[in-house]
Amino acid sequence: MINPADAVAAYNQHATPVPSAQTLGDGGATTPVRNFTDILRGTAEEMVQANRVAEKVGMDAIAGRAELTDVVTALAHAESTLQTVVTVRDKMIQAYQEILRMPI
Repeated sequence: MINPADAVAAYNQHATPVPSAQTLGDGGATTPVRNFTDILRGTAEEMVQANRVAEKVGMDAIAGRAELTDVVTALAHAESTLQTVVTVRDKMIQAYQEILRMPI
């Protein structure tokens, strides 16, 4: 099985550096450009945060400090975030395997 962290490391090793800001139009306004690793890191951090919120709301519900609808909403958000991360991971692995099959 391919480790997703190895795929990201291989990508970073051979990737062309992305500038930290991109100039838009003649106004000279800049907007930050995120690279692939930053996007993955942000998604993983969002998943961890969603799980922590769901756990906290669940514990609050057990203690009688939260409504059942809050618990269901937090759990649904955590589940949705986890499904997104799993889908991204699967697509990364699939893309990495396609790259490995390419003739040199």
